[in-house]
Amino acid sequence: MNNSKFDPNNELVSIIIPTYNRADLIGDTLDSIVDQTYSNWECIIIDDHSNDDSFSVISKYVELDSRFSYYSRPIERPKGANSCRNYGYKLSQGIYINWFDSDDLMCPTFLEKQLNSLSLGADVSVCKLEYFDAESGCWGKINNIYSENLIQDYLIGKVQFYVSPPMWTKKFLANQIELFDETIRNLDDWDFNLRMIYQKPKITYLDEVLIKYRVHSRSLSQQIKKLDIDEVKSEFRARHKHSQIIKNNNLIDLSIVQVYIKDRYKYLFREAMVRRDEHNFYYLKGLLFSQLYLFDFLGVFKTLFGFLVFRIFNKGYKLL
Repeated sequence: MNNSKFDPNNELVSIIIPTYNRADLIGDTLDSIVDQTYSNWECIIIDDHSNDDSFSVISKYVELDSRFSYYSRPIERPKGANSCRNYGYKLSQGIYINWFDSDDLMCPTFLEKQLNSLSLGADVSVCKLEYFDAESGCWGKINNIYSENLIQDYLIGKVQFYVSPPMWTKKFLANQIELFDETIRNLDDWDFNLRMIYQKPKITYLDEVLIKYRVHSRSLSQQIKKLDIDEVKSEFRARHKHSQIIKNNNLIDLSIVQVYIKDRYKYLFREAMVRRDEHNFYYLKGLLFSQLYLFDFLGVFKTLFGFLVFRIFNKGYKLL
């Protein structure tokens, strides 16, 4: 059927896709799975109670190809992509697991090349992805997946695996206490990948773009830019969670992470002030606490002074 080294009767890959109101996008995603050169996969789609035409779109694939299956998130499980991912994992039959987003696209050899990479005895294989603006048609950046100081660089955003590029062995995942944290909305993949990295998996890297990461107005990553307060709070909840993990386990220098968190608060605080966002005091409080934690008393003074100047005179953006 193809040049894959794997016996299609044994090496089943479970692709798990959470989705919510992606009727206009998920068809292209599922088409990219159908077009894979490696054919022994199952695709488990967990719908988070969409209220658009997602069911109609997905049902056509389920009817035409038995490798697709469709489920609604059980009502007793919390809402969110992470809950759907964990539920899909419980239903999976494959010995390899690939969590995939409902707006991403696989290049045709994605599964085959990941499986060949995993044949080297790794716990996870990670490839690269490239940003694609679905509205403008422009291609963007390619993520960095490798570092000799992986934990530190992942924590501060120099390395990014995202959700879709890694393929995991179920043997490794089955030994984890927790998979996706169902209390986190934003940075869910960041949180998950980091907790897996802390367990020191054997990683193989594919220095090749095998995923197209579609960016559009409803992308979760765009909600932070819009200062969606729920997504912002989820981000900082995840970051503070890992600060505590690092502190308890002496994984790296904690101050590096605290400085990064401070800078994130500072950036978002400035954006909130300029946009007259109603939650600007949330960012101010977070920034001040971060500066105090780092004993940055000069920074505290500058923040408060800049805040007062901007509030009174509507000037002094640089002071913030």
